[in-house]
Amino acid sequence: MASFSFGSGNAAKLLRIPVYLAGRVGTSVVPRGSRWVFGCGAGIGDGALALQRHAAALGHDTLWLTSSDREDADAAALGLRTVRKHGLRGWWATARAGVVVVTHGLGDANRYAIAGAFVVQLWHGIPLKRIGLDSPATTQVPDVPGAAVLRRLVEFLYRRAAQRIRVLPAASHRSRGRLESAFGLGDDRVVVTGEPRVDVLSAADPDERRATASLVLDRALGEPRRSSRTILYAPTWRDGAPDPAIPDAGQWVRIIRMLEDHDAVLLVRSHPLGEGGYAPPLPTRRVKTLGSHVLADVTPILPAVDLLITDYSSLAYDVGLLAMPVLYLAPDVAEYGRTRGFYGRFRDVAGDEWAADWDAAVAQMSALLDDDDVFAAAAERSATLSAEMHAFRDGRNTQRVYEKIRARGVAAPKGAV
Repeated sequence: MASFSFGSGNAAKLLRIPVYLAGRVGTSVVPRGSRWVFGCGAGIGDGALALQRHAAALGHDTLWLTSSDREDADAAALGLRTVRKHGLRGWWATARAGVVVVTHGLGDANRYAIAGAFVVQLWHGIPLKRIGLDSPATTQVPDVPGAAVLRRLVEFLYRRAAQRIRVLPAASHRSRGRLESAFGLGDDRVVVTGEPRVDVLSAADPDERRATASLVLDRALGEPRRSSRTILYAPTWRDGAPDPAIPDAGQWVRIIRMLEDHDAVLLVRSHPLGEGGYAPPLPTRRVKTLGSHVLADVTPILPAVDLLITDYSSLAYDVGLLAMPVLYLAPDVAEYGRTRGFYGRFRDVAGDEWAADWDAAVAQMSALLDDDDVFAAAAERSATLSAEMHAFRDGRNTQRVYEKIRARGVAAPKGAV
């Protein structure tokens, strides 16, 4: 079931305008220091964790802003100092910070204490679906009298908030254009450095990456996988609408039979804002849940995966760094293109033979897993797509982002030469 929609979220933001104004007054009198604070809408991980590790290693004072007991525990396991982002302590920590690093939106930190900070927006994937100002979903409001005026107000506030961003890394010049348009920023703010969140897919030896990823994945699942193939299914968010790709009982039977025939396990990674609905109707060890409540950041375990199934997720670009085949399961391409929109054409990414339902997807999976030549050809297509979108694959994206931040006037840590 969907747990969030832009319409409800925007309505809540409009009601909180007085709180934003009060926060703006507060930040105008509270001096900012040199501390870097970090937040991530998906939990402890993503590009924010990569940059935090890099900055802390260089001697910067860093603090992670959390929003739940789970995040507190995950941060403690990594040795991160934390404070809850909501409430007075979170406001004070954000208001006093010199650098604020986020991955989803300004609400990753305390949104009422952002004014005056050096904001680094790492984002959380190369966009295939339209985002930000390029998508009509972003400015949705409830269907009430005056909705058109409210939508214009939401757009105005979104643009104003985006102007606080000082550095927004892009994976490539192609991705850069999408981010500039989506956030209403110029090329002085959107910089082609590569994305810190995917350094883990390029650093170290491939066998070492897979072994490390397998340990992390098995630990998250609570037991070692005994199957010879691992398939990851990662549908994207439907902006609050129901997911049309949830299998029916008969399709689940065919999915499980295919997994058994190929000694494979299917990991279901529903979007954090729309989890639910993917429980098989019969007991099986071949299907496992890998939602955000199991593993906050999926990127580090990708080297342990053999095949990705998705629709419009940016993971389709990322797994090409590993030359991983991608199977596209997209039952609502026309509707999604009309309501959300794509950058370019969906078929330019997925080709002309994407699956419209699970029956077609099962047939395509069987073909990939049965024939090494078919699998290799799909892997090559995936690597080619990734090469068009990722300009760097040297594991040094985080370092390049850090250098851009420093070049824009952020001070070195105390004691640095």
